[in-house]
Amino acid sequence: MTGFRKQIKNDWVAHGRSAYRAGFRVLLVYRIGNWRMTINNKFIRAPFSVIYRFLERHVRYKYGIELPYTVTMGENVVFEHQHGIVIHGNCVIGDNCIIRQGVTLGNRYLNKPDEAPTLGSDVNVGAGAKILGAVTIGNNATIGANAVVLIDVPEGKAAVGIPAKII
Repeated sequence: MTGFRKQIKNDWVAHGRSAYRAGFRVLLVYRIGNWRMTINNKFIRAPFSVIYRFLERHVRYKYGIELPYTVTMGENVVFEHQHGIVIHGNCVIGDNCIIRQGVTLGNRYLNKPDEAPTLGSDVNVGAGAKILGAVTIGNNATIGANAVVLIDVPEGKAAVGIPAKII
């Protein structure tokens, strides 16, 4: 099985073996966006880019999940619920992460537009959480619902509150 097909199958399994879940559909479009960039010839890639742009806008408006193809995504990432999820194009998301509705992974300062969060593996991000700036969330960390994370979260710890405090 090729890498692309294996990723799609893993995403399908991670989303409960349902092709109807919004998170799976968004990840499918994300994987298509990454796959098209492996085509070196611009003329052959162009029609796939048009299809990707159409699909990307469709899932963004229908499901409310903005996931650019430039995000570095691990395996078995689950978008638990739909709507209000915004992920910065430079984010790095590790394996087995769960991201719930209303989450923002974005930059903090207008004069530093390329800074974005890095999530380790097995990170659980609660509903409405905002992770802003060049922060690193360690493996097995938990981000509480509606937390505003502006600092690094060590491995295995939880961050809760506004601004988030490590507990």
